[in-house]
Amino acid sequence: MAKRYLRLLFILMISTLLIGCGGKKVVKTAPSFEPYKFNANQYVPKVDNFAVILDASYSMSEKYAKKEKAKIAKDFLTAMNQTLPELKYNAELRTFGHSASLPDKSTLLVYGPTQYSTSGFGEALNSVKGPSGDSSLALAKAINAAGEDLKSSQGPIAVIIVSDGKQMDPQPLKAAEAMKSQFGDRVCIDTVQVGDDPAGKMTLEAIVKAGGCGISTTVDRLASSANMAGFVEGIFLAKPAPKPAPKPVAKPMDSDGDGVTDDKDQCPNTPKGATVDARGCWTYAAVVLFDFDSAEIKAEAHPMLDEAVIILKKNSAIKVEVDGHTDNLGPAAYNMKLSERRANAVMKYFVDNGVEAERLTVKGFGLTKPAAGNDTKAGRAKNRRVELTPIQ
Repeated sequence: MAKRYLRLLFILMISTLLIGCGGKKVVKTAPSFEPYKFNANQYVPKVDNFAVILDASYSMSEKYAKKEKAKIAKDFLTAMNQTLPELKYNAELRTFGHSASLPDKSTLLVYGPTQYSTSGFGEALNSVKGPSGDSSLALAKAINAAGEDLKSSQGPIAVIIVSDGKQMDPQPLKAAEAMKSQFGDRVCIDTVQVGDDPAGKMTLEAIVKAGGCGISTTVDRLASSANMAGFVEGIFLAKPAPKPAPKPVAKPMDSDGDGVTDDKDQCPNTPKGATVDARGCWTYAAVVLFDFDSAEIKAEAHPMLDEAVIILKKNSAIKVEVDGHTDNLGPAAYNMKLSERRANAVMKYFVDNGVEAERLTVKGFGLTKPAAGNDTKAGRAKNRRVELTPIQ
C-alpha cells in the first residue's frame, strides 16, 4: 500500500507550489465544486473498507478563510463523496469532540460500517451536529472505536481523519500506533487538515507517520476537482489487473502427415506422399478408376496407380489391404462381387509393376461404404473406386 500515493503526492506538491506563489488561501465550497466523474467500469477498489473520522470539536467553530472550519470540513467530505465512485467497499463515518455532557459521547458513529453508497454517506454527513466539546482525548477515542468497528473486516483499510489538529495531546498518536499494530500493513492512515495551525499540522503528520503509510494534506490542496480526483484515486481506486492472454490454441495434429488432421482423419497411418481425399483415405477420387459395371482399370488411372507403386516400393515394410467399392446401382450381392474384382484388378496392377504379392490383400465392400453421394452421376463415379488401407 506504500506506493499507492505516488501520483497523488505529485499533484499535491504542484498544488502547494501554486498556493505558495499566490499568497492567498482559497477554500472552495461544495456548491461551486464540479466533481470529476470516474468511469467505475475502469477501476476496482484499492481498499475493502474505509473509515472517515471527522472533527466536530469546539475548535472547528473557528473561522478560516472567512468560513467556519466545521463547514469547510463538511464541504470537503461532500466533495470527496461526490467524486468517489460507488464500488464495493464498506464505509463508516465517525465524529469526535462532542459535548462532555453526553455520557461518553466524545465520539459518535453516524454511518456504517456498511456497504458504501453516495446517498447514504451524504445523508449521514448532513446529519452531523456541531461543533462542540473538547478534542484533547476525543480523537484517540475515535481512532480506538474505529479499530473496534473494523476488527472483523477483511482486506485493506483506509482511515481518513479530517481535523484542524488543534488542542491534541499525545493520545491520538498512541491510538494510531495501536491501530497499526492491530491491522498491520492492511491499514493506512491519512489526515486532511482544516486550517493552518502549525501545531495541528505536526500532530496530524505524526499520526500519519505512526500509520506507516498514507499522506498528510490539507483541504486547500484538495480544493480543485483535479486534485480531489487524485486524492480519491490514490486512496480508493486501482486499475484492474490485465486479463491473462488467451492460451494459444494448439494446432490439431496430423500424425501421418497426409494434410488431414487427426480429428478429421478417417484413415490414419497413410504413408508419406500418398494422395488422400478429404477423409484422409488413400484413394484417387480425382480420377475415375472404373466405368459402370466394370472391373477394368481405365487408362487415365494408370499414373495415379503408378504413384502408389512408387510409395509402396519406398516403404517396403508396409502391407496394404486393397479395398474395392461400387456405387449403389444394381443388386447388393452383385456389387459385392464387382467390388472384389476391382480390388483384384488393382492388386494385379501392383504385382505386375514390382510390388510383392505377399504385401497385398484384397477385400470387397460393394455399395456399403460410399465416399460420395450416390444421388448424382459424379458422386456415383467417385464411388466406383479402390482404396488402399495400410495394415499394421
